[in-house]
Amino acid sequence: MNKNRKQLIQQAAANHRATLRKSLEHRLELARASGNEKLIRLLEQEANYLG
Repeated sequence: MNKNRKQLIQQAAANHRATLRKSLEHRLELARASGNEKLIRLLEQEANYLG
């Protein structure tokens, strides 16, 4: 695999993780606003899994 292709793959992976984190933060914000404790715990577990 050439260096440019490897960099593109790494950047795509980083962008994907950033999108996942942004989506998760939004979902967590909504769960907190609605007071859904079960969903908050699940989303916090998901956040811990993502790191």
